[in-house]
Amino acid sequence: MSNQPPKPNIPQHPPLEIPAGLEAEYVNLVRIAHSPAELIFDFAHLVPGTGSARVRSRLVMSPLGAKLFHRALSENLAKYEAAFGEIVVPGDPSLANLLFRPNPPTDSPPNK
Repeated sequence: MSNQPPKPNIPQHPPLEIPAGLEAEYVNLVRIAHSPAELIFDFAHLVPGTGSARVRSRLVMSPLGAKLFHRALSENLAKYEAAFGEIVVPGDPSLANLLFRPNPPTDSPPNK
């Protein structure tokens, strides 16, 4: 018998197959919607002054998949900040506030 403790069971990640010619997309805007069964992420690129963003990719995840993605993203951001320093989020008024604030109410009655 061996006196060494058993090795922990570390889950193995499946290898990723990246198709030849797959292009990376730059996005600077994500719109998130959800239903009881799924979360929908629309990744878009907004060019300032154009007024509209072009959706580059739509991802649909189960709530569990989205929660696990959130955990993995949080862990990776913490590792990034440990290696390269804190990511500073702009204060008020920020680009995020300008882009994502709700539309102000209008004085005109809604169309019926």
